[in-house]
Amino acid sequence: MYYDFFETGLIGTLTLVGDEVGLRHIDFEKEKNPVTIRDQWKKKPDFFAPVKAQLRAYFKRELKQFDIPLAPVGTPFQLKVWQALRAIPYGELVSYGTIAEAIGNPKAVRAVGGANGKNPIPIVVPCHRVIGSDGSLTGFGGGLETKKRLIDLERPRL
Repeated sequence: MYYDFFETGLIGTLTLVGDEVGLRHIDFEKEKNPVTIRDQWKKKPDFFAPVKAQLRAYFKRELKQFDIPLAPVGTPFQLKVWQALRAIPYGELVSYGTIAEAIGNPKAVRAVGGANGKNPIPIVVPCHRVIGSDGSLTGFGGGLETKKRLIDLERPRL
C-alpha cells in the first residue's frame, strides 16, 4: 500500500492511499474517521501523479469526471451506493432518497445515508453531492464547511 498527500488550496491537505489495483482512500485533513497510515506502507508521491493531476484539474474547474482506477472496500450494498454516487453529474445535488431509488431500494434511505458516510474515496466518488430531502446540507466526513466549498466549487460561474 502506498500513500501521499495533496494540498488542494481550497479544503486543506488530502491523504491519498492506494495500491496497484487503484485508489482506496482519500481523507480530509479534519476527517471524522481517518485512515491510519501503517508502518509497512510506503510514501510514494510518483505513484499518485495521475490522481494528483486529475484532482488539480478538478479544483481548477477543468475536470468534471474522474477517470482513475478505484478500489474501494465495502459491503455489496455500500459498493452499489458508491457506484450510484459516481453517476451524479458534476454540479448537481440529489437526495438520499434519489440514491435509494437509483439502486432499486427506495425504502433504504437511512442505509444509503450510512453507506454515503462510509465512502472511502470522497470527491472522486462525489458523496458531497448528496443532500437532505429538504435541501439541507447533511453530515460529511470532512465537515459541513468542506462540503459547502465542494458544492460551491461546482456551481456555474456567472
